Amino acid sequence: MRVLITRPRDDAERLVQALGPMGIEPLLEPLFRIDHTGGPKLDLDGVQALLVTSANGVRAFAARDGRRDLTVYAVGDASARAAAEVGFADVESASGDVEDLARLVRRRLDPAQGAIFHAAGTRMAGDLAGMVEEAGFTYRRAVLYEARAADEFSAATVQALKAGTVDGALFFSPRTAACFVDLVRKGGLAGACGRIIAFCLSPAVAGKANALTWREICVAAQPDQAALLAAVFSRRGGARGP
Repeated sequence: MRVLITRPRDDAERLVQALGPMGIEPLLEPLFRIDHTGGPKLDLDGVQALLVTSANGVRAFAARDGRRDLTVYAVGDASARAAAEVGFADVESASGDVEDLARLVRRRLDPAQGAIFHAAGTRMAGDLAGMVEEAGFTYRRAVLYEARAADEFSAATVQALKAGTVDGALFFSPRTAACFVDLVRKGGLAGACGRIIAFCLSPAVAGKANALTWREICVAAQPDQAALLAAVFSRRGGARGP
């Protein structure tokens, strides 16, 4: 089974390591390039916790600031792992979306103990600020990176799509799925998707992928990488069927 990995390069390389033991061949096609933003020293005075809604956010924070003593609340397991990898010792995952993260913050923290700091990108799904401010928290957000969309597929991916040698495509965000749809239409490749399973992290991701006709749209049982890879593994035997 051959699957297209659409994540940014750092995350894609980690996926390759996970797919290898499963006997699944990866084809890398990062649809976004992550650029860290510059700027002055971050204002962390009075901050009791760091919120991260992506692995890219925590990596951008680590590149910008050396502080590692803050408690980190991560939206999912991948961003929690990224926080641990850059040196944070106290990390907890919401194992879900921004609503789950907001609920975790409300359960664990007291608004009177200080502000919460969100290491963010230029775009994000959901209203994290509104959900935590409604509970009385002081919310600070700093844009630390930008995800720049690709404007075309690589020649290798175009060739593989045309040849019908792609069995699945992995989508971790609505924005990535929407970018894929745009590039497929731009390249006149929509017909190729009828032979491919779209593996989507959540119903919101599937909603964007649904703009194309696929062999199947498969949504992970839980919005995390482990569940998505389990879905891929479960369909491994049906690759390139009629």
